[in-house]
Amino acid sequence: MSVQDVIKDQVTKNRVVLYMKGSPDFPQCGFSANTVGMLRACGLEDFYSVNVLENPEIRQGIKQFANWPTIPQLYVNGEFVGGSDIVTEMYQSGELQKLLQRD
Repeated sequence: MSVQDVIKDQVTKNRVVLYMKGSPDFPQCGFSANTVGMLRACGLEDFYSVNVLENPEIRQGIKQFANWPTIPQLYVNGEFVGGSDIVTEMYQSGELQKLLQRD
């Protein structure tokens, strides 16, 4: 299984996936911490996270997967949402809250 297959598997089998530096409880960069904070502010306590610092192949592969150069990266319902800046804008406008609401 290639790294791209692993990533595709992760984003399709989990409703919300955050590729980040560190873990939700111990983020290792400000952008990752910021993104986790916004997800939790939306009432999302439990989501699938991948610490890219533990896996260099995933760290590189995720950048190619979404054609997005930075970490963190947020996926919801199998779709790439964006990085920290986009998630922040969506949170401020209320879009993130709507996206994360369960149907």
